[in-house]
Amino acid sequence: MCKRTKPRQSGISLIELILFIVIIGAGIAGITVTYDTVVRRSADPMVRKQALVIAESLLLEIEQQAFTWCDPQDANVLTATSAAGCALAANNQNNIGGPTPNTESRGDINNPFDNVADYSGFAAAASDIIGNNSVAGYAVNVAITRAGGIAPYAAFPADAVLRIAVTVSGHGEVITLVGYRARYAPNAAG
Repeated sequence: MCKRTKPRQSGISLIELILFIVIIGAGIAGITVTYDTVVRRSADPMVRKQALVIAESLLLEIEQQAFTWCDPQDANVLTATSAAGCALAANNQNNIGGPTPNTESRGDINNPFDNVADYSGFAAAASDIIGNNSVAGYAVNVAITRAGGIAPYAAFPADAVLRIAVTVSGHGEVITLVGYRARYAPNAAG
């Protein structure tokens, strides 16, 4: 005659249950930390895009300005072949140290920046062309340097090509865009 044994119960022990809870808890904590990081940084693409749009807008504004020997309001603007050819010495646009004449300012209705070189050293809060601060928290800086005589513009005189660097900073982002502008005024003989 066979002796019947009680079937052994299957299941989990208390130790196995505690170990399971600890492992699952650690996994959920890791997922929560990762999710929190992603959610906190979800606005970063928008901040970067805003900074990029501001930089592109200002660079385009500058590149569309005249780059001539004389201020566009000078009587000799279309005929001058050097800075000395300007009707008024104060209208010499070969100076990249700031607005020329120095009474010009960005967005001024009566005396606005009207030449690429006028923007040299420009720094302000980001705004549209007439000064409305449409996107708060950003600052813009413009650096203009001579690029002629340097590759890829080695064949041009030093003052015939300008390098325009527009830097926008704010909300933890810094964006710099660079563009170039060549003088289209009559060239000096030679």
